[in-house]
Amino acid sequence: MKKNMTCEFCEGRAEQRVIRARFHHKKQTLYIDNVPAWVCNRCGKQYFDAPVYKRLENIARHREHIVKTVSFPLAEYDMVFG
Repeated sequence: MKKNMTCEFCEGRAEQRVIRARFHHKKQTLYIDNVPAWVCNRCGKQYFDAPVYKRLENIARHREHIVKTVSFPLAEYDMVFG
């Protein structure tokens, strides 16, 4: 990926960072820590270099070896309060 990459959504500038990536694979989502990525400094869109993306796919294909689970509250958008 280029150093001066422009975000395809908002025209912001992508910066290289190490992130917790949300990765979708075969209708499932997993989170992977310490992933090198390019992140737009304006809207937060994440981009991955091809070798990084292939490694994320490989991790997802072998998800049965993942031993750490993180839980979080999940709300429905149409929840009614009061």
